[in-house]
Amino acid sequence: MNNEEKQTPTPTTLNFPIKLPLRLDWSEMDMFGHINNVTYFKFMQASRVNYWEISGFDSDYKTKRLGPLLVSSSCQFKKPLFYPGNITIEARVEFIKNSSFGIHHRILNNKNEVCAEGQDVIVLFDFNKNETVTIPQHMREGIEKIEGRKFQ
Repeated sequence: MNNEEKQTPTPTTLNFPIKLPLRLDWSEMDMFGHINNVTYFKFMQASRVNYWEISGFDSDYKTKRLGPLLVSSSCQFKKPLFYPGNITIEARVEFIKNSSFGIHHRILNNKNEVCAEGQDVIVLFDFNKNETVTIPQHMREGIEKIEGRKFQ
């Protein structure tokens, strides 16, 4: 996966505020000539980490060892992807609870067709104490700013 550029959110991109364009790589194909299903999870990982970086979660990890930890990830495959090509992975937060939040990903081909949709559940984890912790207000506000909406 080659990262072409990261797009920061604007108030006008409300549905999926984070978009990450990637180039498909020849090595991601399987014996059937299309992009292997395992690679879709790599795309979602790139999108998830991109979201964490834009939201500032990485800085809390660097200073406090407090950061996101993936609990579960699922993907629904809708259309195959083929090399050569480009994709865009869109992301949005679906929910924020006490110590967890969910990210919805959409993988679009270069015709802007949805080829896969995925869901991640993430908890906030204190790597010093080795335990799940409550999401602090400043992190909630950071996500709400990106998403352009409030979460209950």
